[in-house]
Amino acid sequence: MRKKQTFLYAALTLTGAFIGGAAMTQLAASVAMAEGRARTVSAEQFVLLDSAGSKRAVMNVATDGTTHLAMFDGSARNRADFRVTRAGDSALGFYDQNGSPRVLVGESLGGRDGIAIYSTGGRQIATLSVSQDNQASLTLYDPNTGKARAGLGTASNGSPALALFDQNGSDRAEIHVKPNGKPGIVLADENNKSIAGMPMHSASAQP
Repeated sequence: MRKKQTFLYAALTLTGAFIGGAAMTQLAASVAMAEGRARTVSAEQFVLLDSAGSKRAVMNVATDGTTHLAMFDGSARNRADFRVTRAGDSALGFYDQNGSPRVLVGESLGGRDGIAIYSTGGRQIATLSVSQDNQASLTLYDPNTGKARAGLGTASNGSPALALFDQNGSDRAEIHVKPNGKPGIVLADENNKSIAGMPMHSASAQP
């Protein structure tokens, strides 16, 4: 009986949104103005208005220490923002007219840098990311369920792997190349147990 297979790609797959959070909280409109000419203007919040008096951009520091710069369209809908946390993590986000994220670029709290792309309904459908130990991965998600369906990645030692997932996000097929240059193919059942593979080794074979 074959033992449960631990896949190389398991270390590469990115599950869930890597930046975290969707559209930033809408900010109340208020204006801090300085009279006369000054070299430095200090305020807790700055609001940029268009000629009609509509809010088009807001810059402030939230209570958690995160600095926000939000930009709005002509209908006062948040369409883009840039933020830096107190700890130094940063992210740039773009949103549709409904406030759903479409593209997020930045660094997660776990130190994984990358790009996340979202569907029209705000569900993540693709990510390209690199971890602190230089593992890189491209993951594609089911637009209906948000589950990972395909992934291409390289481990920190440079070994590449291509993995395919079922509708539940379980790893069902993988093609990989080990550090010594030997290629391999592994097929698994719904319980992540290997059912076939190449090359095959007998139970008596020496490692």
